[in-house]
Amino acid sequence: MSHDRTRAGFKDRTRVADARERLLAAVTPHGRTETLPLTEADGRAVADTTVSPTPVPGYDRAAMDGWAVRAEDTFGASDRSPTVLFAEDDEVGPNGAVRVHTGSELPPGANAVVMIEQAERVPRSGTAGSSGEPTGPRDEVGRDVEVFDAVAEGENVGPTGEDVVEGQTLYEPPHRLRPSDLGLLKSVGMTEVEVAERPRVSVIPTGEELVDADPEPGEVIETNGLTVSRLAERWGADATYRDIVTDDEDALREAVERDLDHDAVVTTGGSSIGERDLIPEVVEELGEVLVHGVALKPGHPVALGLVEGTPVIMLPGYPVACIVNAVQFLRPVIRELGRLPHDPHPTRRATLARKVSSEPGVRTFARVRLSAPEDGTDAGDGDDAGDAPATEATPTRASGSGMLSSVALADGWVVVPESREGLDAGEAVDVRLWEVAE
Repeated sequence: MSHDRTRAGFKDRTRVADARERLLAAVTPHGRTETLPLTEADGRAVADTTVSPTPVPGYDRAAMDGWAVRAEDTFGASDRSPTVLFAEDDEVGPNGAVRVHTGSELPPGANAVVMIEQAERVPRSGTAGSSGEPTGPRDEVGRDVEVFDAVAEGENVGPTGEDVVEGQTLYEPPHRLRPSDLGLLKSVGMTEVEVAERPRVSVIPTGEELVDADPEPGEVIETNGLTVSRLAERWGADATYRDIVTDDEDALREAVERDLDHDAVVTTGGSSIGERDLIPEVVEELGEVLVHGVALKPGHPVALGLVEGTPVIMLPGYPVACIVNAVQFLRPVIRELGRLPHDPHPTRRATLARKVSSEPGVRTFARVRLSAPEDGTDAGDGDDAGDAPATEATPTRASGSGMLSSVALADGWVVVPESREGLDAGEAVDVRLWEVAE
């Protein structure tokens, strides 16, 4: 699109879904991979199909404490007429039994396990088997085993590969590894795994009024770059938090060009249509502005662009608007670049404590705090009968897009879609928990 920041008021604001689709269509996953020890792979996306090199378990194992036996030697055993077997040490021969523990390898010759409570050691009688006849030249010193219940072949036995079969596909891209996945990979003998590299994201705060500390009148402490860079890390990127760049076209151009070796560039501030809002023009000069102005509240003055194949996300300077747009556009870009699954944002079901108003045709993000109801009802997510969730979501009193405290002191947002003119008190809603570690 040809950029024209004089189009006052953003009369042609793009719908959020359309803007995101246009941006993601211009994003290409970076394709870089690395091999990491399992201890460092938590949260990373597998780079290729992961196949088990070995079965788990790698041997037939006892599933119960008891006695390993040949199942056919127990047939006919009962409380009133127990079968007597020889207690042996290592290998189960005819009418023999070897003591085993849960998880231990089944000894040679055995094909079943009698549970410990269904057997009892007794003084050796010199005979064994259900017939009571002598069974051969076994050592007469020791004890025999009386079995009070018959077992079938394979009973109480975990066969080889019961958990994982050799050659079994475990994970496919873009699966994101969890702690339990790492445990499974270790169980099949793997010590490392190939994963997609984390995308490299540059975050550039802009604005001549910004300072790092000790502001004079008219100056503002820079917070957007810090917040967005840390969110980017949580969402799966390696973020570079740059120094503040003033509102100067040459300085902005140099900052963007310097970081085109990153997978994405994010700027904060200067994205609207004022005299000092220069970054969209700079990006248009270097590449292309895909979208400028989105039907989103707070935060419609966002711009999305592309320079030499690198997506450039130009976030508004007001802190709340900046964060809302980072969630809507930076998070999915990081997912796409790093080949991570496009999971929905973490949410919690709640009941709205007060009415939320919104502008028709604009997607509105209302900040809320979560709390248990005052009557002490269990703050769950509702029951299967469709009851409203007990957790309450109370809209924060502060609504300005420049009030960072309204986000920092909130638990998340309730989204009012473009098709609604607000939400009613008592309505069940999904609260997006924006600071939850993913």
